Amino acid sequence: MSGPEPLKPLHIDGSHFVDEAGRKVILRGVNLGGDCKLPYPDGGTHFPTDFQDYKTVSFIGRPFPIEEADEHFSRLQNWGFNCLRLLTTWEAVEHAGPQEYDDAYLDYYADLCAKAADYGLYVFVDFHQDVWSRMSGGSGAPAWCFEKAGLDMTRFHASDAAHVMQHNYDFEKGGRQEENYPQMSWSQNYSRPVNGVMWTLFFAGRDFAPGLEVDGQNIQDYLQAHYIGAMMQIAKRVKDMPHVIGFDTLNEPGRGFIGQSMSYQHLGPTEEDPEIARPGLAWSVLDNVAVSHGCTRTIPIVGLKDDLSLGKTDEDTLNTNKVSIWYDGAVDPFEAAGAYVVDPATGGVEVTREDFFQNVDGRVVNLEEDYMGPFFCRVAEAVRAYKSDWMVFAELDPLSGLTGEGFPKGSPSNLVNASHWYDVVTLFTKTFDFPDRFNIFTGKMMQGREEIQNFYDESLRQIQAASVDLNEGKGAPTLIGECGIPFDFEGGAAYHAFGEGDHSDGPWERQNLAQEFLYNALDTLGISSTQWNYTASNRNDLAIGDGWNQEDLSIFSRDQQVDPADLNSGGRGLKGFLRPYPRAISGLVDEVSYNREARTFSLKFHSDGKEDSEIFMPRSLFPEGYSIELKGAEAIYEDQRQLLHVRSDGASDVVMFVEPYVEDEA
Repeated sequence: MSGPEPLKPLHIDGSHFVDEAGRKVILRGVNLGGDCKLPYPDGGTHFPTDFQDYKTVSFIGRPFPIEEADEHFSRLQNWGFNCLRLLTTWEAVEHAGPQEYDDAYLDYYADLCAKAADYGLYVFVDFHQDVWSRMSGGSGAPAWCFEKAGLDMTRFHASDAAHVMQHNYDFEKGGRQEENYPQMSWSQNYSRPVNGVMWTLFFAGRDFAPGLEVDGQNIQDYLQAHYIGAMMQIAKRVKDMPHVIGFDTLNEPGRGFIGQSMSYQHLGPTEEDPEIARPGLAWSVLDNVAVSHGCTRTIPIVGLKDDLSLGKTDEDTLNTNKVSIWYDGAVDPFEAAGAYVVDPATGGVEVTREDFFQNVDGRVVNLEEDYMGPFFCRVAEAVRAYKSDWMVFAELDPLSGLTGEGFPKGSPSNLVNASHWYDVVTLFTKTFDFPDRFNIFTGKMMQGREEIQNFYDESLRQIQAASVDLNEGKGAPTLIGECGIPFDFEGGAAYHAFGEGDHSDGPWERQNLAQEFLYNALDTLGISSTQWNYTASNRNDLAIGDGWNQEDLSIFSRDQQVDPADLNSGGRGLKGFLRPYPRAISGLVDEVSYNREARTFSLKFHSDGKEDSEIFMPRSLFPEGYSIELKGAEAIYEDQRQLLHVRSDGASDVVMFVEPYVEDEA
């Protein structure tokens, strides 16, 4: 059901999103959707493929066929969402070849954007990627990029240069296969050779591969120009839609080899790298290079040790097939630039400069300042050629928010801090222990609700702190571009319970609890967010989930929809994220809190009296109605949009308390 009023354009005022009426707006949204990374209809990772059809695939129908849009947008509106991080990919736009744009897909995407406005949904465009490309275990870039760099994608699997579900999974056996394709293992591709090469070329080819030119351009300029060119194809189609508020720069970009010494393997905090180690194979740049040239390497594995610290727990031998990923006759651009020398007979590598990827002409390089900042500016300049006031939703390496690194000083204006945050223990273990929780960063247990909530609050506060110096020191809004939980806790226990007829909230209590801590922190800090994710094609199947690498974080599944007429039917862990919140405040919020168990909501804010404030108040939480105590203002409920309109006569301190209605037995 569409809202009666058109959306008002938003702009940035310090740390706030502000509408034309001057109200501070909280964007509470969702990523749409998890399967947009994949061709339609049978491009999911649960379908076998050798990727050789990459030129002719189509993404029309992702996130859903246009004729289904009213149903899904109605549901999202009913759940109180007012914003979409609407996914697309470089591959979706330019899969057939350089500058061969898929006009039919572009028209479909624009139609989807336009329809979102009818349901009160702001949109920002997300050119999504994960570990570079589908062909290297993720999503994003078209296959022809590999050829331009000199890499043969048909050799990635045999060489262990990329870990790809479609090459490792036994499709005849089916089901969850930890022995072949462990949960969340796709993310370790960032440290494997294909990603190392491609991200280094994309961000820093001019410095580290000066001799590699494609069509008269250095490889860095060539790749970025085509990526941004695809972005501009979207921009020119949505430029006249006031509810489209901007573009994400690039989802969770990789670091490549930039800033790393050649031989260093990170097994734990050291003087060279004081951060905790990432679980998985501890590749050095030298390991990457050697494997890429057909050399067998034994590499340590980082895992959780008996003392609950992260460190070496095992080792693995890679590329026993001795397969090179470089095309025959291709020139390794880093070798040509003097980083190392490869023995063509053995594939062995002799390092020439240990600091090759750390030092350029005597200058110590910095990924954020030297490469990410200029890239942000290039994106901003390109899209703002179509609409000058578009916001840029910027994000760095996905761990940057956890390590305290800030945004580059040369970042463009009108920037939004769109960093991501997940409770990584929940994400990787697919469980939520309570009341005791393990903190991977301290190696200690957190005990009780207060200590766990403080961990969530402080984690997001650290990300929010990176916004302070943006936009020429005026500050920037923080919108957590991704946050959420896997719903397949404990091997899909809730799905089994649902299948056996238990349609109550009971099987989802752990998922609800995990989301409760997240949204409590967002409320406390006044942070906007887009939860990952809503996937229309999701299945309650451990081998399918969101259709991508066995991930299963969708808040909706058709497999749970018992009543198509009920917009709530199909929702997962609904009471974890469906809750009241201050959507638009004419003034400043002092305090907001929601008690999920008691279903009580409290809000304190200083109203400037200029406009009505809007509080989302979901009717499904209060089936018998609610009682409200209100000081300093009066309120009227709009049932159609589930909004409580709060009006004060002039400036005043407004205090609100809402609880479920209980009939007076007397």
